[in-house]
Amino acid sequence: MEDVATRPSPQTQSLPEIRRVVVLGANGAMGAGAGAMFAAAGCEVTLVARDRGKAETAIAGVQGIAKSERIADSIHIATYDEGMEKLLAGADLVFEALAEEMKLKRDIFRQVDAARPPHAIVATVSSGLSIEQMTHGLSAGFRSHFAGIHLYNPPHVMVGVEIIPHSDMPAETVEALRELLTTRFGRQAIVCEDMAAFVGNRIGFKVINEVAQLAEIHGVQLMDTLIGPYTGRAMAPLATADLVGWDVHQAIVDNIVANTNDEAKQAFIFPAYMVALMEHGHLGDKTPALGGFFRRVYVDGKGVNEVLQPGNRNYVPRNAALKIPFVEEVKDLHHRGRYREGINRFIEASGEDAEIARRVIIGYVSYALNRVGPGEPARDYRDVDRIMSAGFNWVPPSALVDLIGLDRTVALMDRYALKRPALLDAALRGEIPPRLFDLPFVTPSRYFAG
Repeated sequence: MEDVATRPSPQTQSLPEIRRVVVLGANGAMGAGAGAMFAAAGCEVTLVARDRGKAETAIAGVQGIAKSERIADSIHIATYDEGMEKLLAGADLVFEALAEEMKLKRDIFRQVDAARPPHAIVATVSSGLSIEQMTHGLSAGFRSHFAGIHLYNPPHVMVGVEIIPHSDMPAETVEALRELLTTRFGRQAIVCEDMAAFVGNRIGFKVINEVAQLAEIHGVQLMDTLIGPYTGRAMAPLATADLVGWDVHQAIVDNIVANTNDEAKQAFIFPAYMVALMEHGHLGDKTPALGGFFRRVYVDGKGVNEVLQPGNRNYVPRNAALKIPFVEEVKDLHHRGRYREGINRFIEASGEDAEIARRVIIGYVSYALNRVGPGEPARDYRDVDRIMSAGFNWVPPSALVDLIGLDRTVALMDRYALKRPALLDAALRGEIPPRLFDLPFVTPSRYFAG
């Protein structure tokens, strides 16, 4: 019997050819999305769910994602009742997409450890739980073949992926996995440290939760207008929280509060008004009748869009007349392709609303670029750019620095008492080129909505 305390040899471990993939927890959105990704790349895929009905629903999900009925030709369905040894026989990759619960994942990995082929890679799609903790008590063979592979939802649209190794996974295997995900599966892959929420969610949910906190003071509709798509994101923050689900949002920020201690820790405290509403079943888009920050109700057969009032936890009709003059001016400039002028207008706008918006956006740049280096989740600022672009569909922070201007960005950080990233200080000293953003084929038109 293998000694679970034995560390794997540092010898290079090449990856197997990935021909057969088993997706555990395939009935969820991420499981179906991952199944579609693997099947589209020519893999034989087995979708495993609790019962056949859920597994058949997963196949329908894959077909919808791929826009192809024939993709199911290489997909099989199964249930856990068939036994792990049968399910994993011949598997080259076991991809776990169960609910974000540590005990649930550890229980399934004990079963996988006992049944996996020795060469098989095992991955979790966890969005922020400790990868190292998942391996405790498992065999050295399992540990040396195990990593986090955090896809972003939906995977067929968001091609960013975070690879999260742990102390027992050889560096050569990690690099081989990054190369595989990049070349065969078409991902924008980064390798990051095993820290709460990893890179993308750590940065993204700082902004989302900060806006949720500010909504209690300034209102939901105003905050999503101020930090809307014109600021460089596909969707406004509170609409994003509704899409993701308040339960997922809370799990992410609570995990960050419990396991990190950085300069923005207060921004991750989940608002009390959201806790109170969740106790009555409000989860966002998952509960359309109850809603989240927004909901749609029907009065006399006519649909009405409503907005939450955090103070009294009631809903009121969305104010279609709400227009913020400087926001409309920036949007118009973006619409005409004059992105640098649009950013200039944003930076130079006066008034309380403009100050609120600038503080959040400059705070995003500061926080993101400070998550790089020793003791931080990202290894290079370009990795932050890549995952915020390909994982969140948000403007990369270094691209914002370039558009705003280095000197002006630093001055705004000082004005708002935000921590200045070492990267920007190095650029000010002339140690690196002042133009920071260098991702190919990415232009402002991808992010700044008119």
